[in-house]
Amino acid sequence: MNAAHSNTLPLRTLALFVLWLLLSESYTLGHMAIGFAAALSVAFWNSSYLSRSEYQVRWVQAFAYLPWLFGRILASGAHLSYLILHPKLPIDPKMIHHRPRLSSETALVILGNSITLTPGTITLEASSDELVVHAMDDESTMDVVNLRLENKISGLFVRRASRQ
Repeated sequence: MNAAHSNTLPLRTLALFVLWLLLSESYTLGHMAIGFAAALSVAFWNSSYLSRSEYQVRWVQAFAYLPWLFGRILASGAHLSYLILHPKLPIDPKMIHHRPRLSSETALVILGNSITLTPGTITLEASSDELVVHAMDDESTMDVVNLRLENKISGLFVRRASRQ
């Protein structure tokens, strides 16, 4: 691990540990020790991984993406609730095969996970060539088909300058 990444290791560990505490709501010494060890391990592994990647995360866009995704999750949840509560149950399930244009493996994983987090859709299979997505109806597929989700995610990464 190079010096630039070792300088951010304590900050990453602290951020992950605070997230652990907020999500777990358990403050016993043993639980906090496990959380700290997990946070340190994840921060260390990710620091090493990100230093090898040819892409760099644009953190401002990443933090803007999360509220946008949360809004899409809420909107999709409302749409799915409508489908379920409608007397005629207008569900029209379908499988779509989407060819992603993302060149970063990390971006592809974020795309697949974002699709799965959105109610009414789930990523069944992912590869660099194709995502297989199950959706409840045509409207549920729109963020994938019209590339809205993919374009948002591609903006999270920028290619690193080549090191000579």
